[in-house]
Amino acid sequence: MAHIDLGVPEAEFPGIRGPLRFRPETGQPLLELVEVLLRGPHPLSAGERELIAAYVSGRNECTYCCSAHSAYAAAQLDEGMSLVEQVRADPDSAPISAKLRALLRIAAAVQVSGREVTTELVEAARTEGATDLEIHDTVLIAAAFCMFNRYVDGLGTVPAADPQWYVQASERIVRTGYRQVV
Repeated sequence: MAHIDLGVPEAEFPGIRGPLRFRPETGQPLLELVEVLLRGPHPLSAGERELIAAYVSGRNECTYCCSAHSAYAAAQLDEGMSLVEQVRADPDSAPISAKLRALLRIAAAVQVSGREVTTELVEAARTEGATDLEIHDTVLIAAAFCMFNRYVDGLGTVPAADPQWYVQASERIVRTGYRQVV
């Protein structure tokens, strides 16, 4: 049970969905941010950006966000959940591009502290072909998901109990995006 009464049935609105409904005036801007970061026009695919979100959420041990964004990434990557699980377990040995691997290293540094992002990490990403936009948005996705993870866990929200919930949610996200989540 969440630490506060969110005014919704938690089983129906797990994780971040309850807090977004509790305070829509803050929830809607958060959804707009996620829509732009994870689904807007970008050189990185939506699946790759979801993978960054899932990776950071896993490092933060946020069950709801990691499960949700893992499912969303899997639904948008040809290799599906197998790739997501490989990246979450060990991005250095996962079958991903060198550029994405370098960006995940930046995301991992942000997850620890923004000050952990070094010139060397940025230069390594550039060497692998990452643009300033890709580096910028990787940092912003990682930072935003650290906030979302703390929002979800700080309110003690309950993750969805049924793994199928995440699969169904991923179908909706792929079809309609984040603006209609609440």
